[in-house]
Amino acid sequence: MEAQIANEGAIRLSVFAGVFVIMAILEALQPRKQRTQPRGKRWLTNISVVVINTLALRLLFPVLAVAYAANNSWGLLNMVELPEIVEVIVAVILMDMAIYWQHVASHKIPILWKVHRMHHCDRDIDVTTGTRFHPIEIILSMLFKLAVITILGPPALGVFIFEILLNGSAMFNHANFFLPKPLDRIIRSLFVTPDMHRIHHSVHMDETDSNYGFFMAVWDRIFGTYIDQPRDGHDDMLIGMKQFQTEKPANLLWAMMLPFRK
Repeated sequence: MEAQIANEGAIRLSVFAGVFVIMAILEALQPRKQRTQPRGKRWLTNISVVVINTLALRLLFPVLAVAYAANNSWGLLNMVELPEIVEVIVAVILMDMAIYWQHVASHKIPILWKVHRMHHCDRDIDVTTGTRFHPIEIILSMLFKLAVITILGPPALGVFIFEILLNGSAMFNHANFFLPKPLDRIIRSLFVTPDMHRIHHSVHMDETDSNYGFFMAVWDRIFGTYIDQPRDGHDDMLIGMKQFQTEKPANLLWAMMLPFRK
């Protein structure tokens, strides 16, 4: 695990780049939904957000989630003796559930929603939307993950795998590519699919308040937040927020200032 921690940045960057390129190619070859805006300015804004967030985390945190887990002796899983593979699986499942509830909180708590809505005001949904989170939200998310690691006591390998799955699935389930319905049904029995998560980006608030999962699809079913299909259909549904159906969300400065607007 020491080697993975030492090379965490390179490994995660490689996975990020690989998933991003594959999703971008699929979007170009088989788009699921017609775009309302050209890629250029949106992509520049959304990818710039990734760079800003990466720098913010590196500057503000002496250690990130994986390194913290490797040095953490607290937590429930540190109090029991389980085979490593079991600890890893349990850690991934429970951390995914924790992120589900963090996502719910970002919608239900007004001050958190003011920050999270930068993600939701994107008028198109594609692979770059999966990376479009305000730096304040990224910092709060890291603090939340560190708290979860302290309480849960997961092995560093479990956190490492979870971080990769979370980043990869965020790009996958935001991607704008066509997934045949039978295959979508099979995959979403366990994992979140693009068609499932797209409903969460509807302008209708009851649909926005659904399908919170990022990786595992079971939490929405267990906790009653699952919607199978959008009322307007995937082709006709409007993405984003009703009050921001302009070109402004594609502007980087406007997006960064959004949490501070009324």
